[in-house]
Amino acid sequence: MKLEMPAFQQAKLLVIGDVMLDRYLHGAALRISPEAPVPVVQVGNQEDRPGGAGNVALNIAALGSAATLIGVVGKDDNAQDLESRLTAAGVYCEFLKSEDKPTITKLRVISQHQQLIRLDFEEKFDKKDVVDLQSLATSLLPSAQVLVLSDYAKGVLQDVAALIECARGKNIPIIVDPKGTNFEKYRGATLLTPNFSEFEAVVGPCRNEEELVSKGLALMSELELQAILITRGEHGMTLLRPNSEELHLPARAREVFDVTGAGDTVISVIASAIAAGDCLADATGIANLAAGLVVGKLGTAAISGPELRRAILAEQDSGLGVMTAEQLSIAVHDAKAHGEKIVFTNGCFDIIHAGHVGYLGEAKKLGDRLVVAINADNSVTRLKGPGRPINPVERRMAVLDGLEAVDWVVNFEEDTPEELLKSLQPDILVKGGDYSLEQVVGGDYVLSYGGEVKALEFLDDCSTSAIVEKVKESG
Repeated sequence: MKLEMPAFQQAKLLVIGDVMLDRYLHGAALRISPEAPVPVVQVGNQEDRPGGAGNVALNIAALGSAATLIGVVGKDDNAQDLESRLTAAGVYCEFLKSEDKPTITKLRVISQHQQLIRLDFEEKFDKKDVVDLQSLATSLLPSAQVLVLSDYAKGVLQDVAALIECARGKNIPIIVDPKGTNFEKYRGATLLTPNFSEFEAVVGPCRNEEELVSKGLALMSELELQAILITRGEHGMTLLRPNSEELHLPARAREVFDVTGAGDTVISVIASAIAAGDCLADATGIANLAAGLVVGKLGTAAISGPELRRAILAEQDSGLGVMTAEQLSIAVHDAKAHGEKIVFTNGCFDIIHAGHVGYLGEAKKLGDRLVVAINADNSVTRLKGPGRPINPVERRMAVLDGLEAVDWVVNFEEDTPEELLKSLQPDILVKGGDYSLEQVVGGDYVLSYGGEVKALEFLDDCSTSAIVEKVKESG
């Protein structure tokens, strides 16, 4: 299993299931009601978020994948609010409208980040509400790479077997977030993602890991499933596949704030990663990491692509330091997405001296992240002549990596860093030494997209060439 950012932007998914509106009323609770021993909440603001299958589609879109959503809503204002929020987030909605039932809405009252009460407004949808669902799904499936079925037992997935059969006929993977104890209706699905309680309700108590695995394998065989992923709260998650070792992943959350919507995050990340070409084990690892992020948030929340990318980089221990050009491009893109200003400088840095250290410290003060690009060995030889560099590129990069001011170090084989500049598009290009702005290589390009170019003098009147000459004379 590897943790690498999937190509989410290439993924196209169809989500079918129970959509709902999660409404939050936030306010201060400073006194107890004289009418009953309950707090009085002075409502300050209202927040609406898509819930259920809507949250799954929202998570998919937040990752950068294409999400189409089929669900049932009422003919009411809440349906309009739900659709407008999803559409604004990039989700393509195909909603069936019930003539006599409301949009499912869950109202939560929050004070000081604590949920005081939840009020549910819902009526279960019946067959007449979903009469056109199968034909709609059949028309949209050919453009999808993965089908996600988000079952909250509200009546939308009444004929889930027909949906699974249709997707299987088109060789489209089917990932199901199940509900209830009748898993027979999910026969033939690619992957089921029950939580531990749901799993035990179907297979019986699992007193140890051996029972969990044996009962899971038996269930897969009985229902002709390709895999089961059991989410286990503080115990992480377990992936079971026929003819493969079970994969146990520990919980990644540092602090659990709210588990609302965590299952939606897991299924959306797994489905998007598979649609992007990842294998199931790698997709599960990414989903486990995402679940650890989402439980640290309040309420149903989506994990964005940049947020997940940053977490993956941190796991790879490559958030800072020496990088390849490809790794650096990802890191810089993520930093920009978080509003950080990127400063870029380059040079041979053959012998690191006090002038370099002071200059790099001044360069770092101009922004949030400092990228130092250094000429590779052949490039230095072409620029400085035979006998240079004194130190090979690996040693030069290691020394720069050890400086507090430097965030990222990368090398380039060309004589100039112009290709890196085009890839990274830093906010500020800095050059050290006695240069005019017109002499800074790549300066015209940086200025063309609105960046800045600055020249800073080395401190202490130092230069690598002068140091080399002095060493030669003393020798």
